[in-house]
Amino acid sequence: MLFAPLTLRSLTIPNRVWMAPMCQYSAATDGPDTGAPDDWHFAHLAARAVGGAGLILTEATAVSPEGRISPADLGLWNDRQQAAFGRITGFLSRHGAVPGIQLAHAGRKASADRPWRGGAPLGTGEGGWPTVAPSPVPFAGGYPVPEELSADGIRGVVADFAAAAERALRAGFQVVEIHGAHGYLIGEFLSPHSNHRTDAYGGPFENRIRFALEVVDAVRAVWPDELPIFFRISATDWLPDGQGWTVDDTVRLAKELLARGVDLLDVSSGGNASGVRIATGPGYQVPFAARVRAETGWTVAAVGQITDPHQAESILTSGQADAVLLGRELLRDPYWPRRAARALDVPPRRPEQYLRAN
Repeated sequence: MLFAPLTLRSLTIPNRVWMAPMCQYSAATDGPDTGAPDDWHFAHLAARAVGGAGLILTEATAVSPEGRISPADLGLWNDRQQAAFGRITGFLSRHGAVPGIQLAHAGRKASADRPWRGGAPLGTGEGGWPTVAPSPVPFAGGYPVPEELSADGIRGVVADFAAAAERALRAGFQVVEIHGAHGYLIGEFLSPHSNHRTDAYGGPFENRIRFALEVVDAVRAVWPDELPIFFRISATDWLPDGQGWTVDDTVRLAKELLARGVDLLDVSSGGNASGVRIATGPGYQVPFAARVRAETGWTVAAVGQITDPHQAESILTSGQADAVLLGRELLRDPYWPRRAARALDVPPRRPEQYLRAN
């Protein structure tokens, strides 16, 4: 089943081994190519297409300059970025992989340094910028207090997501994923841990999901009916009941997203609360995806320490998910899908140039 195609709307993805979005923090940080993918991104993504991944999702790509996690993040708010992505999507498509993009706004976790430099927040004198959030609540100690988004500011971010989706289509992407996970802006609105508003975007569940639904509606309005939209969610903040977003909330939101034309829920967890201890292990997030699928009948993808071909196959055949997203394992081995095919006695897909490697 891992190598069976999956059709969403009119798009058929050739297998269910997909590459999860993983930030590379390697884009230009100044000049006309700020935020545009370069040779590193081309080589990084192209290798996974040659390796046999059925769908390749780019890293979190900011819909505006202030939406970047770091100054070195990718963006899709101008023509140069759009053109640079076109080179990548063309290669992925020619070599059998579906090109997808994750659109994001980092909210209060924006304006941070690269992880290998410590990942600390950057001041304006260090190449950083003021951050925004649903409420003036910093992510953690040492983080600045973000500016609370006004109603006009919210409308502006929604418009940025729609504009980036239009650019993504022109750049050749066939899947767009809205990033609502890991404590970035959409996830900040969802959770009472980070959303302390008292207006129409805060308080009860119906208000806290309003921003997410407005983004989805705006993207669906400009994205072709024949192409799918994904939504990445953190199924839980891993906080005690009543203090944050929960799996129950995720199931409720999933039903709302399905009604608005989202085709797949990409189920992750965490990232919105600092200092939280998470008991990780092989497939530790799979039960969240399984519950959404069981209670909604919706198409879901599982992610999180999926590393073994037989483990991945079991997740699908047991009905816990419809696809698996691999992250670190594909960093370690770009050819994991081909190795998995051999382990499962499936003929691997490989470029003609590599046929002699049988």
